[in-house]
Amino acid sequence: MLIVGIAGGTGSGKTTVVRKISEVFPNGEVIVMPQDSYYRDNIGILPEERQKINFDHPDSVEFGLLIDHLKQLKLGKTVEMPVYSYITCLRSGETITIKPSRVVVVEGILILTDQGLRNMLDIKVFVDADADDRLGRVIHRDIIERGRTLQKVLDRYNDTVKPSHLQFIEPSKRYADIIIPGGGQNQVGIEVLISIIEKHLLKSKS
Repeated sequence: MLIVGIAGGTGSGKTTVVRKISEVFPNGEVIVMPQDSYYRDNIGILPEERQKINFDHPDSVEFGLLIDHLKQLKLGKTVEMPVYSYITCLRSGETITIKPSRVVVVEGILILTDQGLRNMLDIKVFVDADADDRLGRVIHRDIIERGRTLQKVLDRYNDTVKPSHLQFIEPSKRYADIIIPGGGQNQVGIEVLISIIEKHLLKSKS
């Protein structure tokens, strides 16, 4: 099983890169495990306090559970991936059943910040993008998908997203094997990554 980690700042285009990879391998050969699914459950925190959580800090992610799930998959076992809601900042009671696959893509802003998870990754990718471009995508996504106001998005960006990016995410780029500048618009970089995955699949079939 090949485990590919795709990191990068908030709004860098990681989701687009993952989508383009999945479109090339549509027959279940590639499964995606988003870091977002492994944010810690905040059931013991008051609702108004949950909105203050810094989701761009490594402590917000339950890396131990994600690592355990990857180990189980490598052993050929099925796992139950959590479902996380940004609206409530809680895990849902539901889970998503993930079966072993020849390629697993782990995607998220913080996945290269944790040494234990890095050690599980066969290929480490960092999707790089201009800060202004990332901010534009964050504004659009958080208003449309997460029900936040423009002012809340901007406050959060200045208070937590930008500082955490500079402190944790940008420095994690040094661990990457492949850097894709320009986000999801860099077709050449994406094709290089797809080629590496294809070679692995062909090798495992032979």
